[in-house]
Amino acid sequence: MKKRYVFSAIGAVGAGVAGYVLKDKENRDKLKNKTKFLTQKVKSFKDKSTTLEDAGRPDQTDNKDLAQLENAKMVSEGSQFGVNYYNEVTAQNN
Repeated sequence: MKKRYVFSAIGAVGAGVAGYVLKDKENRDKLKNKTKFLTQKVKSFKDKSTTLEDAGRPDQTDNKDLAQLENAKMVSEGSQFGVNYYNEVTAQNN
């Protein structure tokens, strides 16, 4: 069988399944909410700085997850490992 017939059949089956699943308003709303959540997640992922950059400036990031707060706490207590590592890597890249 030719590939285009196989792909056409898969597309038709997929459209049929999508139509069946999305016929209910509740399922459509769930899909919309999940889509919005995923697009926001992707946008926030693009805007986030990398872990290396967070290590180099622990108190100056918008990222407030638990690991980042722990890193900032260690730096405030005197640990400079993350900052030194960041400085070494940036010096090697320049």
